[in-house]
Amino acid sequence: MNHRTVRMGWTVVLLAVAVLAVTASAQAQDAGALFTAKCSTCHAADGSGSTQMGKTLGAPDLRSDEVQKKADAQLIDSVTNGVGKKMPAYKGKLTDAQIKDLIGYIRGLAKKT
Repeated sequence: MNHRTVRMGWTVVLLAVAVLAVTASAQAQDAGALFTAKCSTCHAADGSGSTQMGKTLGAPDLRSDEVQKKADAQLIDSVTNGVGKKMPAYKGKLTDAQIKDLIGYIRGLAKKT
């Protein structure tokens, strides 16, 4: 291979990395906006559950070890199907991808404390 071909190959690799980084950043922003719109009323912006509604309903602190130790599948089930009579089900209201992104966002809340 000549120098030009190698340089072009690296350019393609760098562009692919940049696209992935932008996509991941956009997904994180979307998940944050979704969390704010759908979850923060009860769970608070920081996930603490410290809102008036959260305290009334006994919303868990999403940053806690108890929540963070749950498997993704358990958290996905809670968001998809709701929890008892306190947390609504989001099945049919959010896509599977949106729910998965929310779980990723919730995992990140623990890292911010």
